[in-house]
Amino acid sequence: MPSPALLLNLALDLFSGQRQPRVVEPALVMDDPASAQAFMLAGREDGILAHTYLYHAIQASAVIAPGATVLDLGCGPANQLAFIARLNPDARFIGLDAADAMLDLGRETLARNAITNTRLCAGDMTALHGFDDGSVDAVVSTMSLHHLGSLEALSKTLCEARRVLKPGGGIYLVDFGRLRRQASQAFFATENAARQPKLFTEDYYNSLRAAFSLDELRAAAAVFGAATRIRRTFLVPFLVAIRSTASQPLRPATVAAARAIHAALSPRQQYELRDLSRFFGHGGFPLAFKPW
Repeated sequence: MPSPALLLNLALDLFSGQRQPRVVEPALVMDDPASAQAFMLAGREDGILAHTYLYHAIQASAVIAPGATVLDLGCGPANQLAFIARLNPDARFIGLDAADAMLDLGRETLARNAITNTRLCAGDMTALHGFDDGSVDAVVSTMSLHHLGSLEALSKTLCEARRVLKPGGGIYLVDFGRLRRQASQAFFATENAARQPKLFTEDYYNSLRAAFSLDELRAAAAVFGAATRIRRTFLVPFLVAIRSTASQPLRPATVAAARAIHAALSPRQQYELRDLSRFFGHGGFPLAFKPW
């Protein structure tokens, strides 16, 4: 069950008359090697975010057809991408990121997880040079849109995603939504501060401050027309998903892989996965398959 503090912050944000401005992310400086290492481990596929990776991997899998070519925008160190690739071994994945350092970490992630159906490449998601019109079967992106510097960049990114997507292709784009209260942003960033590195908490807070509003995301997603719908978490848009209206039952290989990953999670991570599923589910976006 959600904690009383969480419920209180949801209610306060829901009824708040405040409207926080968007604050573009500052550069995150990691001068201390120990802090940088802790930050990296927290974000690894076996770190404190494992339950969120599994959640989004299951949801994304419902828009990935057998044998599909899938483009991941802003793949970063490929932690999330590795989960999706494991659940869809018959698909081919392309992870795109603008930062060479992230791509280097991504290659380490893929090698560590023995992922062979994925390649990574450098590129700008606002201008997908090298990708022809209608050249991919699905486009996914998880927690990357808030890194964009402006509303114009968001619009360009979604227009490019629409351009390279085949007619009827799958879409799963999910990111933070901008909360109304700065106190709510601080609450979510620090709720688990005791279990996460200080730099991780700082980056989390900056990400929430840099999130686009629900209205801004809805306006940018209009480029997809009736092919997508926008879903958000219960009561407030802590997370917002732009997802294809059409989905398909998960394949046996996907179900088996999801169950295996879930079984390897700690009891706390399994509980947090259920919590996240309820948080989105009460907002009208049920989990495509429950691995428990």
